[in-house]
Amino acid sequence: MVDTDVLVVGAGPVGLTAAAELRRHGAECRIVDRLAAPHGYAKAVGVQPRTLEIWDTMGLARQALAAALPMRGQLSWIDGEQKPPIELRLPPEVPYGFAVLPQYATEQLLDEHLRSFGTRVERGLELVSFRQDADGVDAVLRTPGGTEDVRCRYLVGCDGAHSLVRKGLGLDFGGGAFTESYMLGDVELDWDMPAGYGVRVVRHAPDGGPDDLLVAIPLPGQGRYRLSMVADPELVERASGPDGVEHGLDAGGLPELRHLQAVVDRLSPQPATVSALRWSSVFRISHRLVERYREGRAFLAGDAAHIHPPTGGQGMNTGLQDAYNLAWKLALVLRGAAGDELLDSYDAERRPIGEEVVGRTVRHARQGVGTDGGTVESVLLREAQLLVGYPDSPLLGPDGADADEDLPVRPGDRAPDCGGLAQPLAAFPRRLFDLIRGPHHTLLLHAGPKVPAGLLAVCADAARDAAGGELDVYAVLTPGTDPAGLLLPTVGDERGEFGRAYGARDSEALLIRPDGYLGGRVHPLDPDGLTALLRRTFVPS
Repeated sequence: MVDTDVLVVGAGPVGLTAAAELRRHGAECRIVDRLAAPHGYAKAVGVQPRTLEIWDTMGLARQALAAALPMRGQLSWIDGEQKPPIELRLPPEVPYGFAVLPQYATEQLLDEHLRSFGTRVERGLELVSFRQDADGVDAVLRTPGGTEDVRCRYLVGCDGAHSLVRKGLGLDFGGGAFTESYMLGDVELDWDMPAGYGVRVVRHAPDGGPDDLLVAIPLPGQGRYRLSMVADPELVERASGPDGVEHGLDAGGLPELRHLQAVVDRLSPQPATVSALRWSSVFRISHRLVERYREGRAFLAGDAAHIHPPTGGQGMNTGLQDAYNLAWKLALVLRGAAGDELLDSYDAERRPIGEEVVGRTVRHARQGVGTDGGTVESVLLREAQLLVGYPDSPLLGPDGADADEDLPVRPGDRAPDCGGLAQPLAAFPRRLFDLIRGPHHTLLLHAGPKVPAGLLAVCADAARDAAGGELDVYAVLTPGTDPAGLLLPTVGDERGEFGRAYGARDSEALLIRPDGYLGGRVHPLDPDGLTALLRRTFVPS
């Protein structure tokens, strides 16, 4: 007998996202965490624009925008010389900017969101062991009162760098570690740096030794910053976990105000006093990537699958996208709308992303952000995680994105937002994100006045049938096209923004996945072509 569809292990931001998305997509789950209460740490603090887009779809953008601090840029000094500031400005069509939010606040938002589905984190429960068979996973949990046996259909390990799920699967977690240890501190500073700007100060050692470093990231609150710097030698212990992974917090003694103040006195570009220490730690950095993200009915996400330097605030955001990618696929398979092979696309899509992030953050930690070349805009878009895509996804077919290589948005790319959409009964312009916010795939039939209404109806019916009803369909009409006679929801591309953003052609279908990526394009409109595209995800009903 199955106790739950999915057991999620670990209730950090990644596990909470996985559980909330499973519930939003209609799957049952339990989420357990060995900690009796969440940590109040400002560990991961950067929230990328792509994460805010995801939270928009999940229904969390309003709460996040109210709690977060806009991150406007970075001020840098190298060997005493001030460098030109980095301004975090994105193109105007990107709906959200860079933000800062302490990890504990992110977890509170996600926890409250999960509770809205009637699911709560079960704390003080630790995974001890598990075994899987053809139909499910049997897990043993240690509880305050003993042990509990749980039978689930799938297991998702979001249990961090020292993941018990990963170790239980026997998967290799290859990589290495940086030799330096670092200090973190959540403090207040009385300097007069401009609000919303991070500060980075580097002093290179003349003898080729370790660089001296001070990084201050602003946090919500008056004069509040999360400091990171090379650890004081008296605090450092060569601490590594029982699995040999030297990564994470508390790898040594706890820094005091005097330790942090000494570095600020040494490196700060202006005199400043450190006060109001809320939390501190020493931490180590490793860079590792698991050999695969799926093993049978068990999956890994977040730090359980990839760890790397915190440069650019990529880690938590990458883990959130792991969970966001996996949850809708699990839900479809659990409902019988898709076959088991859909779950193989999780590793095929997300592991290359993890590999790229690990490699890039290691390079940036050693050489600095922006050393990979490209324009300032392209660097910012990549750091914002807006260039993440799946051009080689098995869901795209044998040609992948190559058939549409000259279009601004190709299959596997992130589906960008656009505005200026007119919808009957709405007296204000709508956004594309308003249409794709639901838990289903969304099919957009782009048409002008020469496309017969009957063809749109036939394509919509064929697509809904191929997707077993797991599909929202809209006709997106070019400017001046009359919606009269159309028996499906319509929006008018009155300002032509959709057509320009996507390079949409007349009589073309665009399929957007639940995670906001373009699943395919069919041009010209053809019910058989749409059926073939959707059959790559859905099984016949």
